[in-house]
Parts: sequence; C-alpha cells; structure tokens
Amino acid sequence: MKNIILGMFILTSFSLFSQNNSTHLHISSSKLAVDGYDLTTYFTQNKAVEGSKKFSANHQGAIYYFKSDENKQLFLKNPEKYLPQYGGWCAYAMGEKSEKVSIDPETFIITDGKLYLFYNSYFNDTSEKWNKDPNGLKIKADRNWINTLSNN
Repeated sequence: MKNIILGMFILTSFSLFSQNNSTHLHISSSKLAVDGYDLTTYFTQNKAVEGSKKFSANHQGAIYYFKSDENKQLFLKNPEKYLPQYGGWCAYAMGEKSEKVSIDPETFIITDGKLYLFYNSYFNDTSEKWNKDPNGLKIKADRNWINTLSNN
C-alpha cells in the first residue's frame, strides 16, 4: 500500500512539474538541455549523439537539439518518454546527496525505459557507483527529487 501511495505521489509531483517549469532543469544559460545531445539516440542507438541547432525543439522551457528532423518529430510525439530523470541532473548525486550535480551527457544508463545521466570526470564515473546499488539509489533519488520539486 505504501508503494501505491508513493507511486501516486510521484506521478502527481511529476505532472505538476511538467507544467512548463524549467526551474529545476539542468539547462545552460541559453536554456539548452543535455549539452545539446539528442535525447532520442540514447534510446534508438544506445549511445550519446550530439544534436544540431538546425533541429531544435522547445519543451517545458528548455531547448533540445536533435540529430535529424525525424528524431525531433519522434521526441515531439512523446517527450516524456525521452526526458532524462531528475531534470537531467546526475542521478547518483540526487540519490546519494540530494544535490543537483552537472552531468557528462555521454555517461548514461537506461533502465526500465528511463534515461539516467551521470557526472563523469577525473576518474569519478558516478554511473559505476550507481550500479553498486541501483534500486536503493533510485528510491532515494525519487524521494529527493520530489523534495527538490516541492521546495521551490
């Protein structure tokens, strides 16, 4: 029963968040998300591919780049399918410390159809730390993200 209530709370929180609120998104000063990487290729090619300004789309106050118009249209048909978890911040840092930490867009994991991005620099690949306890860290990250969203 606790899981059902938590699940309903998470869905409510995410639907409230998705109403054009870019406050918590990991975006540049120019509103560019995921450092310009194409969100669809994480799923279709299982790799990070830089997008092009030529194929850009605005969603929830953020600008996303895509490799092709086909990828852009794929995203626009179902953006929620492709958006990274935790606003594009490092999943490990959100789970471990409830912190918004920048990511390396080439360090990612897709689990249960969800995209998780990670910090990776100077011998500190946080995706490796995430993989030591993915279920526990996901539970903590989900809870921490809800708290982050509610603390506007």
